[in-house]
Amino acid sequence: MLIQPETAEKHAAAVNCDSHALIITCEHGGNRIPTPYRELFVDYQTLLSSHQGYDPGALTMARTLATAFAAPLVSSTVSRLLVDLNRSVGHPRLHIESVRNQLDDVRQQIVQHYYQPYRAQVEQLVSQSIADHGGVIHLSSHSFTPELDGHVRNADIGLLYDPARPGEMALCMHWQAALKTCAPDLKVRRNYPYAGKGDGLTTWFRRRLTPNAYIGIELEINQKHIIRRGLHWTALRKVIVASLVKALANRHDEISA
Repeated sequence: MLIQPETAEKHAAAVNCDSHALIITCEHGGNRIPTPYRELFVDYQTLLSSHQGYDPGALTMARTLATAFAAPLVSSTVSRLLVDLNRSVGHPRLHIESVRNQLDDVRQQIVQHYYQPYRAQVEQLVSQSIADHGGVIHLSSHSFTPELDGHVRNADIGLLYDPARPGEMALCMHWQAALKTCAPDLKVRRNYPYAGKGDGLTTWFRRRLTPNAYIGIELEINQKHIIRRGLHWTALRKVIVASLVKALANRHDEISA
């Protein structure tokens, strides 16, 4: 689903992103299973409701960013268990086991109906942004479970990027510093809890676009903050927006110097 925001918060809309347009995506925004495939998930209802079925809070964060920056948003609410939009075709975790066990025609149909249109929509938006502005900053909104396989994740926010691409590293360093200023109690780590250059949509674009044209960042929020909801979750989203405003402004000053 593509959303073009009509308005923006004044302080955020005024941010100068230099020649780079800002776009937002959310690959794991929901745990919806389309009717034709629901029988495949009869035994997986608990899994669908867990972090393995979707990224809780990621779509809300993505919408907040899109509204604040008047940036286009492409999102999906189809569960990652049916088809993971942040994996490459051929990746062993592109589908859950019950889907992997289906005939090739069924899997191809799922890819054609849900995966390919999403990727094509984001690709068109990225290409158009580069054509219009000379470059694009792509923020992909995600969240992560506080504990995985018995290990507690030691971060509140993760910023994922490819260390070999200077523009991505610089923006994440600015964003991390801005978050420390805006919310000193938050633990913000770069390339945690995942490696930024691992398989994913941003990596797919990096293989096709130069560092000058494309900057891809994955925002990861610890779900322990999202579970609390209410004022805490609202305040955290405002902090993330305010820190990104500051990071983009600092980036602009650095480039202009």
